[in-house]
Amino acid sequence: MNNNNPLKHFLNTAIQGVFGLLPVVIIMVLILWLYGKIDLLVGVVFKTVGFTPENNQFLWLILVIGIFLLILYFIGHFMKTRLADFFESLLEKIPGYSTIKDIINIFNSSKEGEQKVLVVAIQGFATEGYNIGLMYSKKESIIKDHYTVTLSMSPIPNGGYMFEVHKDRIFVMGNATFDDNLQYLLSMGVKSFADIIKTEPKHIDEFVPFSQWLETKNKK
Repeated sequence: MNNNNPLKHFLNTAIQGVFGLLPVVIIMVLILWLYGKIDLLVGVVFKTVGFTPENNQFLWLILVIGIFLLILYFIGHFMKTRLADFFESLLEKIPGYSTIKDIINIFNSSKEGEQKVLVVAIQGFATEGYNIGLMYSKKESIIKDHYTVTLSMSPIPNGGYMFEVHKDRIFVMGNATFDDNLQYLLSMGVKSFADIIKTEPKHIDEFVPFSQWLETKNKK
C-alpha cells in the first residue's frame, strides 16, 4: 500500500491520538471511580445520623469534595512510605502494570531530584547541528558510557526515537523542563527553544556536558 495513502495516514494518526490520550483517560477513570466510592460511603455514614443529601445538595458537594481531597492527600503521603514500595512490588507482578505506570510517569513533569526529566542536546541527524531531546533515566545503557536519549516527534510528541548516546556527546540544557520541550514540539519550531525558556541563544560549550553533570550529582 502506498505510504501516502490518506486513509492509512488518518488511521496511523488516530492510533497515535489514542495512545496520547490513554494516560489521561486512565487517570480520569480512576479519579471518577474513587470519587464515586467516596460519595457512596459518605452518603451511608451521613444518612445514619439523619443527614439527607437530597435536601442539602451544595453542602453535600462541599463535604464530598473535601473528604476526597483529604484522601488524595493521605494517599500522596502513603506513596512515599516503605509500605507503598512493598505494595508496588506486588503490583509490578501484574502483566502490563509497569508499562502503564511508565507511560503515566512520562507525563508527570513535576518530578524532581533523581526522577527529574532532563532536557538535553545531542549531535543531530544532519552533518552538523544538534537535536533537543529528553532523558527520562540517568542509568547507564547496556553499552558502556552510553545513555538513552529520546527524540520526540513534532507536533505529536507521543512518538519518537530512542538513541544510545555517549555521555561526552550529551549536553544538559540548564533548567529547561519537560513542559518546555513539549511546548517546543507543539509549536513545530515556530517558537525557538530560546524564546520558550526566555534566554539568549548560547554556544554549545555553554551547556553542561552530561559527564560533568554526573560527577556533580555523584558528589552530592
